[in-house]
Amino acid sequence: MNKCKKKEENMTEECVLYERDDRIARITLNRPHALNAINEELPGAIRRAVEKANNDDAVHVIILQGAGRAFCSGYDLKIYAETPGSNPGFQEMPWDPTIDYKMMMGNTQDFMSIFRSYKPVIAKVHGYAVAGGSDIALCADMVIMEENAQIGYPPARLWGCPTTAMWVYRLGVERAKRMLLTGDLIDGREAKKIGLVLDAVPEDKLEERVLELATRMAGIPKNQLMMQKLMINQALDNMGLASTQMTATLFDGITRHSPEGVHFKKRSEEVGFQQAVKERDSNEPISR
Repeated sequence: MNKCKKKEENMTEECVLYERDDRIARITLNRPHALNAINEELPGAIRRAVEKANNDDAVHVIILQGAGRAFCSGYDLKIYAETPGSNPGFQEMPWDPTIDYKMMMGNTQDFMSIFRSYKPVIAKVHGYAVAGGSDIALCADMVIMEENAQIGYPPARLWGCPTTAMWVYRLGVERAKRMLLTGDLIDGREAKKIGLVLDAVPEDKLEERVLELATRMAGIPKNQLMMQKLMINQALDNMGLASTQMTATLFDGITRHSPEGVHFKKRSEEVGFQQAVKERDSNEPISR
Protein backbone atom coordinates (compact mmCIF):
# COMPACT_ATOMS: atom_id res chain seq x y z
CA MET A 1 0.00 0.00 0.00
CA ASN A 2 2.59 2.56 1.10
CA LYS A 3 6.06 1.89 -0.20
CA CYS A 4 9.27 3.44 1.07
CA LYS A 5 12.96 2.71 0.74
CA LYS A 6 14.66 0.62 3.40
CA LYS A 7 18.09 2.05 2.70
CA GLU A 8 20.36 -0.31 4.60
CA GLU A 9 18.90 -3.37 2.90
CA ASN A 10 18.22 -1.73 -0.47
CA MET A 11 14.68 -3.02 -0.59
CA THR A 12 11.17 -1.65 -0.30
CA GLU A 13 8.75 -2.11 2.54
CA GLU A 14 5.32 -0.91 3.48
CA CYS A 15 5.85 2.19 5.62
CA VAL A 16 2.39 1.87 7.11
CA LEU A 17 0.23 -1.22 7.50
CA TYR A 18 -3.55 -1.16 7.49
CA GLU A 19 -5.94 -3.83 8.68
CA ARG A 20 -9.51 -4.02 9.94
CA ASP A 21 -11.20 -6.34 12.41
CA ASP A 22 -14.94 -5.75 12.39
CA ARG A 23 -15.45 -2.10 13.43
CA ILE A 24 -11.84 -1.41 14.50
CA ALA A 25 -9.07 -0.44 12.06
CA ARG A 26 -5.38 -0.63 12.93
CA ILE A 27 -2.76 1.63 11.40
CA THR A 28 0.77 0.46 12.14
CA LEU A 29 3.92 2.53 11.58
CA ASN A 30 6.22 0.01 9.97
CA ARG A 31 9.89 0.99 9.99
CA PRO A 32 10.87 -1.17 12.98
CA HIS A 33 14.54 -1.34 11.96
CA ALA A 34 14.66 2.44 12.61
CA LEU A 35 12.26 2.52 15.59
CA ASN A 36 9.65 3.76 13.11
CA ALA A 37 11.61 6.96 12.54
CA ILE A 38 10.06 9.43 10.11
CA ASN A 39 11.46 9.53 6.59
CA GLU A 40 10.12 11.40 3.54
CA GLU A 41 7.43 8.82 2.82
CA LEU A 42 6.00 8.10 6.26
CA PRO A 43 3.85 11.24 6.83
CA GLY A 44 1.96 10.82 3.56
CA ALA A 45 1.58 7.10 4.19
CA ILE A 46 -0.07 7.87 7.54
CA ARG A 47 -2.49 10.28 5.90
CA ARG A 48 -3.44 7.77 3.20
CA ALA A 49 -4.09 5.08 5.81
CA VAL A 50 -6.28 7.46 7.83
CA GLU A 51 -8.19 8.33 4.66
CA LYS A 52 -8.68 4.64 3.94
CA ALA A 53 -10.14 4.10 7.40
CA ASN A 54 -12.41 7.11 7.00
CA ASN A 55 -13.62 5.81 3.63
CA ASP A 56 -14.28 2.33 5.03
CA ASP A 57 -17.93 2.41 6.10
CA ALA A 58 -17.42 -0.52 8.46
CA VAL A 59 -14.82 1.29 10.58
CA HIS A 60 -15.91 3.13 13.72
CA VAL A 61 -12.57 3.46 15.58
CA ILE A 62 -8.88 3.54 14.63
CA ILE A 63 -5.94 2.23 16.68
CA LEU A 64 -2.61 3.83 15.76
CA GLN A 65 0.48 1.86 16.80
CA GLY A 66 4.11 1.14 15.95
CA ALA A 67 5.79 -2.10 14.90
CA GLY A 68 8.78 -3.43 16.79
CA ARG A 69 10.30 -1.82 19.87
CA ALA A 70 8.78 1.67 19.72
CA PHE A 71 5.85 3.76 18.60
CA CYS A 72 8.02 6.34 16.82
CA SER A 73 11.47 7.72 17.60
CA GLY A 74 11.03 10.98 15.68
CA TYR A 75 12.58 12.11 12.42
CA ASP A 76 15.27 9.80 11.09
CA LEU A 77 18.40 11.79 11.93
CA LYS A 78 20.58 9.29 10.11
CA ILE A 79 18.93 10.67 6.97
CA TYR A 80 18.37 14.29 7.95
CA ALA A 81 21.42 15.07 10.14
CA GLU A 82 24.15 12.46 9.82
CA THR A 83 24.27 12.12 6.02
CA PRO A 84 26.58 14.83 4.65
CA GLY A 85 25.17 17.71 2.65
CA SER A 86 21.71 19.12 2.14
CA ASN A 87 18.45 17.20 2.27
CA PRO A 88 14.73 18.10 2.43
CA GLY A 89 15.15 19.10 6.09
CA PHE A 90 18.41 21.01 5.79
CA GLN A 91 19.55 23.45 3.12
CA GLU A 92 22.97 24.91 2.45
CA MET A 93 23.21 28.60 3.23
CA PRO A 94 21.60 30.87 2.27
CA TRP A 95 18.45 28.87 2.87
CA ASP A 96 14.96 29.55 1.55
CA PRO A 97 12.49 29.36 4.45
CA THR A 98 9.53 28.98 2.10
CA ILE A 99 10.92 25.71 0.73
CA ASP A 100 11.39 24.40 4.26
CA TYR A 101 7.95 25.61 5.32
CA LYS A 102 6.23 23.92 2.38
CA MET A 103 7.85 20.60 3.23
CA MET A 104 7.27 20.74 6.98
CA MET A 105 3.73 22.09 6.76
CA GLY A 106 2.97 19.22 4.40
CA ASN A 107 4.18 16.79 7.05
CA THR A 108 2.26 18.65 9.75
CA GLN A 109 -0.96 18.40 7.78
CA ASP A 110 -0.32 14.70 7.16
CA PHE A 111 0.01 14.20 10.93
CA MET A 112 -3.07 16.34 11.51
CA SER A 113 -5.09 13.93 9.37
CA ILE A 114 -5.17 11.91 12.60
CA PHE A 115 -6.63 14.86 14.51
CA ARG A 116 -9.14 15.61 11.73
CA SER A 117 -10.14 12.00 11.13
CA TYR A 118 -13.91 11.60 11.35
CA LYS A 119 -13.28 8.30 13.12
CA PRO A 120 -11.75 8.56 16.64
CA VAL A 121 -8.10 7.55 16.91
CA ILE A 122 -6.41 5.91 19.91
CA ALA A 123 -2.61 6.04 19.94
CA LYS A 124 -1.08 2.93 21.49
CA VAL A 125 2.37 4.01 22.68
CA HIS A 126 5.15 1.66 23.68
CA GLY A 127 8.88 2.19 23.81
CA TYR A 128 9.29 5.76 22.60
CA ALA A 129 7.11 8.54 21.23
CA VAL A 130 9.71 11.26 21.03
CA ALA A 131 10.35 14.36 18.93
CA GLY A 132 8.29 14.02 15.72
CA GLY A 133 6.92 10.78 17.14
CA SER A 134 5.26 12.78 19.91
CA ASP A 135 3.77 15.06 17.24
CA ILE A 136 2.11 12.00 15.71
CA ALA A 137 0.91 10.50 19.00
CA LEU A 138 -0.49 13.75 20.37
CA CYS A 139 -2.61 14.26 17.24
CA ALA A 140 -4.65 11.24 18.34
CA ASP A 141 -7.87 11.73 20.28
CA MET A 142 -6.60 9.61 23.15
CA VAL A 143 -3.17 8.23 24.02
CA ILE A 144 -2.62 5.07 26.05
CA MET A 145 1.01 4.47 27.07
CA GLU A 146 3.04 1.75 28.63
CA GLU A 147 4.05 2.90 32.09
CA ASN A 148 7.74 2.73 31.18
CA ALA A 149 7.41 4.19 27.69
CA GLN A 150 9.05 7.57 27.09
CA ILE A 151 7.51 10.68 25.57
CA GLY A 152 8.95 14.13 25.03
CA TYR A 153 10.41 16.59 22.54
CA PRO A 154 14.23 16.70 22.97
CA PRO A 155 14.74 18.77 19.76
CA ALA A 156 13.23 21.67 21.70
CA ARG A 157 16.80 21.97 23.05
CA LEU A 158 18.15 22.33 19.52
CA TRP A 159 17.03 21.50 15.98
CA GLY A 160 13.28 21.48 16.38
CA CYS A 161 9.97 23.04 17.36
CA PRO A 162 6.88 20.79 17.60
CA THR A 163 4.99 21.75 14.47
CA THR A 164 1.61 20.36 15.55
CA ALA A 165 1.86 22.43 18.78
CA MET A 166 -0.25 19.87 20.62
CA TRP A 167 1.79 20.18 23.82
CA VAL A 168 0.22 23.49 24.78
CA TYR A 169 -3.32 22.40 23.93
CA ARG A 170 -3.00 19.22 25.99
CA LEU A 171 -1.01 20.55 28.94
CA GLY A 172 -1.69 24.25 29.25
CA VAL A 173 0.91 27.00 29.27
CA GLU A 174 3.10 26.25 32.29
CA ARG A 175 3.43 22.50 31.83
CA ALA A 176 4.00 22.89 28.09
CA LYS A 177 6.82 25.29 28.90
CA ARG A 178 8.22 22.84 31.44
CA MET A 179 8.49 20.21 28.70
CA LEU A 180 9.63 22.40 25.81
CA LEU A 181 12.07 24.61 27.72
CA THR A 182 13.95 21.52 28.91
CA GLY A 183 13.42 18.93 26.16
CA ASP A 184 13.06 16.33 28.91
CA LEU A 185 11.53 12.90 28.43
CA ILE A 186 8.93 11.60 30.86
CA ASP A 187 7.54 8.12 31.30
CA GLY A 188 3.96 7.00 30.93
CA ARG A 189 3.23 7.34 34.64
CA GLU A 190 4.27 10.99 34.67
CA ALA A 191 2.51 11.68 31.37
CA LYS A 192 -0.74 10.36 32.86
CA LYS A 193 -0.22 12.31 36.09
CA ILE A 194 0.11 15.66 34.30
CA GLY A 195 -2.75 14.95 31.91
CA LEU A 196 -0.72 14.57 28.72
CA VAL A 197 -2.14 11.10 28.05
CA LEU A 198 -5.35 9.38 29.07
CA ASP A 199 -3.84 6.31 30.72
CA ALA A 200 -0.61 4.44 31.42
CA VAL A 201 -0.58 0.71 32.08
CA PRO A 202 1.95 -2.13 32.46
CA GLU A 203 3.43 -3.46 29.24
CA ASP A 204 1.41 -6.68 29.35
CA LYS A 205 -1.84 -4.73 29.76
CA LEU A 206 -1.39 -2.21 26.94
CA GLU A 207 -3.21 -4.11 24.20
CA GLU A 208 -6.02 -5.07 26.57
CA ARG A 209 -6.56 -1.46 27.73
CA VAL A 210 -6.49 -0.04 24.20
CA LEU A 211 -8.86 -2.69 22.90
CA GLU A 212 -11.20 -2.17 25.84
CA LEU A 213 -11.52 1.53 25.00
CA ALA A 214 -11.76 0.95 21.25
CA THR A 215 -14.45 -1.69 21.69
CA ARG A 216 -16.47 0.61 23.94
CA MET A 217 -16.47 3.35 21.28
CA ALA A 218 -16.96 0.93 18.39
CA GLY A 219 -20.51 0.23 19.56
CA ILE A 220 -21.52 3.86 19.06
CA PRO A 221 -22.97 5.03 15.72
CA LYS A 222 -20.40 6.65 13.45
CA ASN A 223 -22.44 9.82 13.18
CA GLN A 224 -22.45 10.29 16.95
CA LEU A 225 -18.69 9.74 17.16
CA MET A 226 -18.10 12.16 14.32
CA MET A 227 -20.26 14.95 15.75
CA GLN A 228 -18.75 14.75 19.23
CA LYS A 229 -15.22 14.83 17.84
CA LEU A 230 -15.93 17.70 15.44
CA MET A 231 -17.46 19.75 18.24
CA ILE A 232 -14.48 19.26 20.56
CA ASN A 233 -11.93 19.87 17.80
CA GLN A 234 -13.71 23.07 16.83
CA ALA A 235 -12.95 24.46 20.27
CA LEU A 236 -9.22 24.08 19.56
CA ASP A 237 -9.65 25.66 16.13
CA ASN A 238 -11.39 28.59 17.81
CA MET A 239 -8.38 28.94 20.12
CA GLY A 240 -6.10 29.55 17.14
CA LEU A 241 -4.69 26.11 16.45
CA ALA A 242 -3.97 26.83 12.76
CA SER A 243 -2.07 30.07 13.39
CA THR A 244 -0.10 28.46 16.23
CA GLN A 245 0.93 25.63 13.91
CA MET A 246 1.99 28.12 11.24
CA THR A 247 4.30 29.85 13.73
CA ALA A 248 5.61 26.54 15.07
CA THR A 249 6.37 25.23 11.58
CA LEU A 250 8.24 28.42 10.64
CA PHE A 251 10.23 28.25 13.87
CA ASP A 252 11.03 24.58 13.26
CA GLY A 253 12.78 25.48 10.02
CA ILE A 254 14.68 28.31 11.71
CA THR A 255 15.95 25.99 14.45
CA ARG A 256 17.60 23.76 11.85
CA HIS A 257 19.27 26.71 10.10
CA SER A 258 20.32 28.86 13.07
CA PRO A 259 24.08 29.05 13.83
CA GLU A 260 23.62 26.39 16.51
CA GLY A 261 21.46 24.31 14.18
CA VAL A 262 24.11 24.36 11.46
CA HIS A 263 26.72 23.35 14.04
CA PHE A 264 24.54 20.41 15.15
CA LYS A 265 24.28 19.24 11.53
CA LYS A 266 28.05 19.43 11.08
CA ARG A 267 28.62 17.68 14.38
CA SER A 268 26.22 14.88 13.35
CA GLU A 269 28.17 14.42 10.13
CA GLU A 270 31.46 14.28 12.07
CA VAL A 271 30.59 11.96 14.96
CA GLY A 272 27.19 10.49 14.03
CA PHE A 273 23.77 11.70 15.06
CA GLN A 274 23.60 9.58 18.21
CA GLN A 275 26.69 11.22 19.70
CA ALA A 276 25.51 14.67 18.59
CA VAL A 277 22.14 14.06 20.25
CA LYS A 278 23.87 12.84 23.41
CA GLU A 279 25.86 16.07 23.56
CA ARG A 280 22.78 18.19 22.84
CA ASP A 281 20.71 16.53 25.55
CA SER A 282 23.38 16.71 28.25
CA ASN A 283 23.56 19.54 30.78
CA GLU A 284 26.57 21.03 29.04
CA PRO A 285 26.04 24.43 27.33
CA ILE A 286 25.10 24.08 23.67
CA SER A 287 27.69 25.69 21.42
CA ARG A 288 27.70 27.00 17.90
